[in-house]
Amino acid sequence: MKAIFDVPAPAKLNLFLHVTGRRADGYHLLQSAFMLIDWCDTLHFERRPGGAISREDLGDPLPADDLVLRAARALQSAAGVAEGAHIAIDKSIPAQAGMGGGSSDAASCLLALHRLWNLRLSLAELSAIGLRLGADVPFFLGGRNAWVEGIGESLVPIEVPAARFAVVKPAAGLETKTVFGDPELERDTDAATIAGFAANPFGFGRNDLQPVAEKHCPEVGQAVRWLASQEFSKDVSKGTARMTGSGSAVFAKLEPAASWRPQVVPPGWKVRECGNMEVHPLFGWASSDNSSAGG
Repeated sequence: MKAIFDVPAPAKLNLFLHVTGRRADGYHLLQSAFMLIDWCDTLHFERRPGGAISREDLGDPLPADDLVLRAARALQSAAGVAEGAHIAIDKSIPAQAGMGGGSSDAASCLLALHRLWNLRLSLAELSAIGLRLGADVPFFLGGRNAWVEGIGESLVPIEVPAARFAVVKPAAGLETKTVFGDPELERDTDAATIAGFAANPFGFGRNDLQPVAEKHCPEVGQAVRWLASQEFSKDVSKGTARMTGSGSAVFAKLEPAASWRPQVVPPGWKVRECGNMEVHPLFGWASSDNSSAGG
């Protein structure tokens, strides 16, 4: 196999996000439900001799040394690979949105290069590499919607009903360290249970980061109010819309019969209707049997 093209890297939404405490080392203890959605970046991989790793940006430009390059080098080092790769990325998921775009790209990179280089690492081994790159990478490698606890390292697969969502990313972004570093952040939410979440998955809990995020990025609140102004979302003002993760994107569930055409989108905002996914498109790619890989 010399190449793998059109490799998807889906985004995620946090259906809720609670901060339940803080460890002595400063890391925050969280509970959340991560859900895959069909807003995807697309990556292309070509095997190259000599060990060099290169990247080409086909969409929005990425930082010079992004998570994809770091993921490729980490896998190359861990597996002792002598060959290299050229990676092209068509970036669609917005940055600083709380949608996990960078972590998803890194996970898809690990899975694709695992096939391209004909490796035999286990999912656990790939996840260990991914965790060193970012706390969300193992989620995307695992490939299933998940209940998340601890500092993001504890994942339990969950079932989420099929649904559609309006997702809005305002022009401004938010850095994770800004939100978590704010002294006004509430860090003592009571622990929740999977059973409690399962009884109302799209209306459960809240995002504890949102009040602080709106202080640092007023466009978060503006995006919530904008969603409330749309014809499909009469109940958004009652709390249906919320921020995802620690970024500036917000989302609201669409009713099954809703027909939505966004009205007067503010300049620089990205707005999309998305469906959730039962499993990651690359689910099973970490299997030891790579014989079915295309290229």
